[in-house]
Amino acid sequence: MKTAVGVLVALFVAWAAFPSARAAEAKIPVVAAENFYGDLARQIGGDRVSVISILSNPQQDPHLFETSPSVVRELAGAQIVVYNGAGYDQWMDNLLKVTPKAGRVVIVAAQIVGAKPDANPHLWYDPTTMPALAAALTARLSAVDPAHAADYAARSQNFLASLTPLKAKIASLRAAYAGVPVTATEPIFGDMAAALHLTMRNQPFQLAVMNNTEPSAADVAAFERSLTTHSVRLLFYNRQASDNLVRHLVDLARASKIPVVGVTETCPPNLSYQDWMLDELGQTEAALARPPS
Repeated sequence: MKTAVGVLVALFVAWAAFPSARAAEAKIPVVAAENFYGDLARQIGGDRVSVISILSNPQQDPHLFETSPSVVRELAGAQIVVYNGAGYDQWMDNLLKVTPKAGRVVIVAAQIVGAKPDANPHLWYDPTTMPALAAALTARLSAVDPAHAADYAARSQNFLASLTPLKAKIASLRAAYAGVPVTATEPIFGDMAAALHLTMRNQPFQLAVMNNTEPSAADVAAFERSLTTHSVRLLFYNRQASDNLVRHLVDLARASKIPVVGVTETCPPNLSYQDWMLDELGQTEAALARPPS
């Protein structure tokens, strides 16, 4: 037993004598507020990063998130932090202030893409966001870990190449359905709908729901009318957050034989960002392909 302990102590002393070797083996701790940004960090960072995503439960309303001591600890230890900004995850600003860390790199998607103050905060549905964020992550990781800069650059190129099917699907849907009127209970899918050149109806209602205010009676009536008169071909709704009014509109759409597509604010488990977007676009295509009622 003493011999075994002595060997372990000797090995520990030898390991401790080479801090540079330990540093080379250590993974870069990354914390992402949203799991699709965490997925991107994994795709770019590979085995050089250890990623924790704060919002990752597709059954949970992200707007009801409450912080915890474990989240504070994770942020305190992070070397790179990625979050959305644009008012979507404002709690991150407060958490970063109470967990100061020298040399920590903070990447805010809204700043990377130059989102305006009144922009739709669901930036990840804009097809231009993730390529821009991939470039920013590659640059920051290369600065933190220059010895592996070539690896980060290669994985970044792989990520961009993997977006080809997504770009092709967007182009195909745009060519087939540009101008088709659709609606939504929230503007979550708004930037993607714009990329598809769909015509979005009932936007005042959507903004009220997003801002947690009561939609006006006129806006509710207009929404109902767009469904019962078949003025729209498709209804998008947030599967993670639906109150009685939203459920009423979803039920009304189905009763009126208007196709309904549920979208989410977090990436479903075991799906990459690319597969998640392709899945929702596939549902959108199937819904739009149905003959108008």
